[in-house]
Amino acid sequence: MHKTRIFGQSHWIQGVTQCQEILRQCEPTMSKENSKAIFNLKKCKYLGKIIKEQRAPPWPTAPMSELPPKELADALVDIYLRTFECRYRVLHVPTFRRAYEALWTTEERDAEFVIQLKLVMAIGAVIYDENFSLRTSSIRWIYEAQTWAAEPDFKARLTIDFVQTNILLLLAREIIGVSGGLIWISMGELLRTAVYIGLHRDPSCLPKTSTFDSEMRRRLWNTIIEMALNTSLESGGPPLLSLHDFDTHPPGNFDDEDILAEDPTPKPDGIFTQMTIPLAFRKMFEARLAIATPLNGIGPHSSYEEVLRLDTDLRASYKNICRILQNYHSDTGHGPSPFQTQTLDFLMRRYLLALHIPFFQSSFGDTTYAFSRKVVIDTALQIWCTTNPSSGMMITRRGAQTPSEKDDLYRLTICGSGVFRLTSIQCCFLIAAELTNQLRDEDNLGSVPLRRDLLTILEDSKEWGWKCLVAGETNTKGYLMLSLMNTQIQGLMARTLDDEFPVLFMHAAEEALAKCLALFEGRVGEGDEVQMELDGINNMDFESLFGSKGGWNFMVSEPFDHSADSMYWPGNWIA
Repeated sequence: MHKTRIFGQSHWIQGVTQCQEILRQCEPTMSKENSKAIFNLKKCKYLGKIIKEQRAPPWPTAPMSELPPKELADALVDIYLRTFECRYRVLHVPTFRRAYEALWTTEERDAEFVIQLKLVMAIGAVIYDENFSLRTSSIRWIYEAQTWAAEPDFKARLTIDFVQTNILLLLAREIIGVSGGLIWISMGELLRTAVYIGLHRDPSCLPKTSTFDSEMRRRLWNTIIEMALNTSLESGGPPLLSLHDFDTHPPGNFDDEDILAEDPTPKPDGIFTQMTIPLAFRKMFEARLAIATPLNGIGPHSSYEEVLRLDTDLRASYKNICRILQNYHSDTGHGPSPFQTQTLDFLMRRYLLALHIPFFQSSFGDTTYAFSRKVVIDTALQIWCTTNPSSGMMITRRGAQTPSEKDDLYRLTICGSGVFRLTSIQCCFLIAAELTNQLRDEDNLGSVPLRRDLLTILEDSKEWGWKCLVAGETNTKGYLMLSLMNTQIQGLMARTLDDEFPVLFMHAAEEALAKCLALFEGRVGEGDEVQMELDGINNMDFESLFGSKGGWNFMVSEPFDHSADSMYWPGNWIA
């Protein structure tokens, strides 16, 4: 199974075989005379490029001291602090808040702090409203930070402040989709910068310093190795990190105010602090690293016995964490927020998914891997319910939740880019593959028993994909494939003949892409140059439109190879 690999990503590749199969079935009906879908897809691709160009400021973008109105800035900062700062500890919140309030009362503003603040606001803007109305501003803030960080004064940047700014920049790029697929590459530079200034060594091994400085160094290193591991899993690249590369201890279980004291004592595990959730992730770090290293390495995959052992280790670690967290109560102000528990659950299940997906396709014909098939489908269902709480198919956690808190993760999947969006759509692909296999393997003449919950997710996924486009997504491929997969399942349930499917697919594609084209045309507006380009696409001959290979090869970066892992990039479908 998958013996030759240039790069990792086997857990992504098997999640999209369903899409490739559908595209192949469409090819017999493709011609210039009988399909508007082919041309509309090309138009959507062109308009999407124009929309992205309109949003992006010129490069380089000189940093500016201007900020949005304080009321808006307050809201964006609060969103960031209640979500991502609780997940990745980057800032010392009391210190940051004091500098933030002082910023509004002085005319001379520290350039680096303004950059940090704009990155904080950019991340918060993703969840600010359901349509990401501040997308253009957020992209500009990222460009300003990238321009500032690119200045060649390298030695002066080897500071804790610069590491904090770099972490925020990478988070913002990934979440907002500014070269988000290349975060793993940039993460390598940040990791090496951290090592160069000694964050990989525990402060107890260095000259004596204050508790504040020691804990901030531990927190930043903890965040960096967490991001390095997660970007590895997302990109398919190796983690480039082992447990032998550092001796920095996990941060202490302190609230931010505690480390300002002269000689504070960490709180016991039973006391909830601002570090409880990051420390929970750290407790699962070793188990997750053991999954990502062979999965994304160039050596052979783990044996199935080893996969089952890794599964057991990760579940045991997560079960212990859940037991502790269940004793906290968010309605008293001393427990995890909905966003914290949802992201913790999401991340654990994401690693389970990656661990078992390499055996998913084989499980259709070999009962040896039946456990992996069950894990993949159950995990996909749980991830979807976590990121889409309105699905009504899960029991919500106890404790009061404000409407904004309840929608934080959902808005992130709709408006943001990166792992939450990619994993959500991958779950839909996997569920579609499971339903398709059940329908095709059924050998009786009666009704086919299908799981209603899986059908509901697939039906809901099409509307979810459309909401992503309405919120500003510029790539139609995700919505198109969700539409085609729904058409396939409906056709199989209706016992449609195989030779009738290509026509059904093309009609579904025409309907989906006409809807996308109308949305994109409304965003771009009227213009002679744009109209001339669209007219030119309509007048293209068939070979020019598809290239010498023909077919739907322009839909993906590389053709899929079932015998070996290809260089297929999953983000190209929806990013």
